[in-house]
Amino acid sequence: MNDLIKKYDAWLDDEGPAALVLREHLMPVEGYDGVLFPATFAASEDKNFRGGYNVDEFPDSNVCLVDSVGSQANRIEPLFMKKDYADLVPQIVVKAGSKKVNLLEAGHRAGDAIVRCSALQKELQDAFKAVVDGNAEPLAKIAPTSLVFGVWDSRDTQAKLPRLIDSKIRAFNVQKLTRSAQYVPPVDYGAEGLLEEPGDLRDAEGRVKSKHPFAQRGFVHVPASGSHGGVIATGGIRRDATLHLAALMLLSAKEDGDKKTLALRRYILGLAMTALTCKPSSYLRQGCNLVSDPDKQTEFKLVFNNGRREDATLKHEEALAYAKVAVAAFGIGPDREVDFDLVLAKKDVSDTKKNKKTK
Repeated sequence: MNDLIKKYDAWLDDEGPAALVLREHLMPVEGYDGVLFPATFAASEDKNFRGGYNVDEFPDSNVCLVDSVGSQANRIEPLFMKKDYADLVPQIVVKAGSKKVNLLEAGHRAGDAIVRCSALQKELQDAFKAVVDGNAEPLAKIAPTSLVFGVWDSRDTQAKLPRLIDSKIRAFNVQKLTRSAQYVPPVDYGAEGLLEEPGDLRDAEGRVKSKHPFAQRGFVHVPASGSHGGVIATGGIRRDATLHLAALMLLSAKEDGDKKTLALRRYILGLAMTALTCKPSSYLRQGCNLVSDPDKQTEFKLVFNNGRREDATLKHEEALAYAKVAVAAFGIGPDREVDFDLVLAKKDVSDTKKNKKTK
């Protein structure tokens, strides 16, 4: 145990590496020329981005965002709810009505409304204030993954912690496809005299209005033409993930100085390495099932401040073993189940309205 807990201390040294970088080559399950469906995004308010796939165009190439940093974080973080990992972090559950939500599933983590408006409100507020004061230990005792995947208490203390794990998936030199479909109802409701076609069903050119209630409820033929049909990545698909060790070195504990700070950093490093080396689900969404490219090796590099790059070897099993030793040395808070507090939620909304008026 003594040897294992010290194994990565060189990574926590001021002269240590700035980051651990992973590069994993992926491919659709159908093969290199398989069609994959990237994430789609809403149009921007200024309409410069009209919505759909996020594809950046360059003179001789393009880059398509398949899965964003935020989406990747939300896919990886629930790992710590699973059997072999649950003891690494406190299991904080909020009961909201008939539903129970683990903090590991909350989109804004420790800054999410569901936990802010619960019995943990004051405790988390104090922990965020401690972060602002340079002490990350209290937050690590309650919500350590907020330190790993980043958190911003934007509705209260404004405390902000950067992501230590930064993962995203991109496809290169994509060819965009379109697809069309036609819905045919099982019965011609008009011809059978079951429903009379309303006068506002069709536009001036005789086409069915897709937003008309008859179309939305499936009573008429509805064509869907030229919608997003996925992409073919002729330049490959890659997952780039980085563990920002330089950012981890900014975390500190105020009491007991170096001793507590080292224990804190070892613990968060253990969680971060476990998260970085885990194999996320290959199934991202309908039409996007990506697996490792068997012809290309996953690359691991330690990158130093002077730009030097070294090959690194880190197995998931080794990262998990280190995390278990680190959590035992650090000591985390208890598992808890608390209720969502409607009174606190109403006050939260009321205070927001008052602050807007004051501004």
